[in-house]
Amino acid sequence: MLDIVNVEKTFNPGTVNEKKALCGINLHLDEGDFVTVIGGNGAGKSTMLNMIAGVYPVDCGSIIIDGVDVTRLPEHKRAKYLGRVFQDPMTGTAADMQIEENLAARRGARRGLRSRITAKEKKEYKELLKILGLGLEDRLTAKVGLLSGGQRQALTLLMATLKKPKLLLLDEHTAALDPKTAKKVLNITEEIVAKDHLMTIVITHNMAVAIRIGNRLIMMHEGRIVVDIKGEEKKKLTIEQLLQMFEASSRSQMTSDKVMLTK
Repeated sequence: MLDIVNVEKTFNPGTVNEKKALCGINLHLDEGDFVTVIGGNGAGKSTMLNMIAGVYPVDCGSIIIDGVDVTRLPEHKRAKYLGRVFQDPMTGTAADMQIEENLAARRGARRGLRSRITAKEKKEYKELLKILGLGLEDRLTAKVGLLSGGQRQALTLLMATLKKPKLLLLDEHTAALDPKTAKKVLNITEEIVAKDHLMTIVITHNMAVAIRIGNRLIMMHEGRIVVDIKGEEKKKLTIEQLLQMFEASSRSQMTSDKVMLTK
């Protein structure tokens, strides 16, 4: 379902600010794989997601989604294969539009035309929103700008998965939320991913979360995948073992700037 083959990316090549962000990344994901990605600042986690999404062109290598080589496709032409949620809960929805208008727009209806949202569609949206367990199914006409950050992020997640994407990309999508809300959104994430059997990559700075959710864990360091664990081996992991793996793979001791190892 997803093949990343020898992908490299260098920013500002040939300058004093040259940064080798990805160093020959190779990654294969099967349908239904739910992968958590951890690594220190500058490890290449978000760059990898951006390369998959087409935000930046690759220097070399290839990216294949569901058998389609998307390596040279621009970002907007890859969008039909992908769902994506970012860290900032304010970026995934239109604040001045109603909840039902946001959902209609994501489904392809013309934005802002309330008359186009039929009674049947309203009923469908109510059923979808019940999945979130936040009471939003009774607030279809509420402006999204009036919702809390957690409610907006949960709505963004629902919108990102409405069309059942081939791949769901979650870039620290709970990091900006308070712990209680983050846990709620994470639970919703697991429910939606399981229900639709979505192939998913989620970046997290929380090692306990990285161990608990998903069937596979990847650790990155300086643009490389240094640890790749799946199945029963992942289920038995402890935070202490992950720390040891990081130190062995990176050949460095943990320091305060490697905040990915937040317990």
